[in-house]
Amino acid sequence: MGIAPTTHTESVDFVMLYIVAISVVLLLGITATMIYFVFKFNRKKGHAPVDIHGNILLEVVWIVIPTLLVLSMFYFGYTSFREIRDIPSNPYTVKVTARMWQFSFEYKNGKKADTLYVPVNTAIDLEMQSMDVNHAFYIPAFRIKEDVLYGKTTHLYFSPKQVGDYDVACAEYCGLNHSAMYTKVKVLYENEFNKWLERPSVPLTKIQTNN
Repeated sequence: MGIAPTTHTESVDFVMLYIVAISVVLLLGITATMIYFVFKFNRKKGHAPVDIHGNILLEVVWIVIPTLLVLSMFYFGYTSFREIRDIPSNPYTVKVTARMWQFSFEYKNGKKADTLYVPVNTAIDLEMQSMDVNHAFYIPAFRIKEDVLYGKTTHLYFSPKQVGDYDVACAEYCGLNHSAMYTKVKVLYENEFNKWLERPSVPLTKIQTNN
């Protein structure tokens, strides 16, 4: 298996697979039990059903086991959530501006781009604002998404582990050209990122509209 794109991709995938696996086991188990009971306890003439009222062991089992399963799902889900939300001290901050229908990025030295460039193995904090309506910054490969709201600053944290290009999309309907609001995250080696950062900025791509 290859290296996960970010530090928390594997934990998010684990939580998803864990919940799906439990759901599948419960679905198959409950369905099989129902079918078994339909045939085994099919009421026939003269058949008296067994009354299980007051079976303490059975009542304890169907309370304790589901409770433990739900608590385990909550635990793994919460720890994965904290990995995304707990931003380390001194991250590399990039300002993100969303508008219909484009993301733009501003770096500490004032450089601007319409593609997000970041160094590998670095804690990245995206400081995001919207210039018009509500948007959502979504990186599918990183398993992260955060709303970008008008009049409010939101943050999204990740730490890339694998050099490469990854899609970015707006995941909240924001108007006529919402489906075209795409860009890229380009994860570079640190020396390559520093070289790119020192290059002069180029004009941002003109926002396309149908007006």
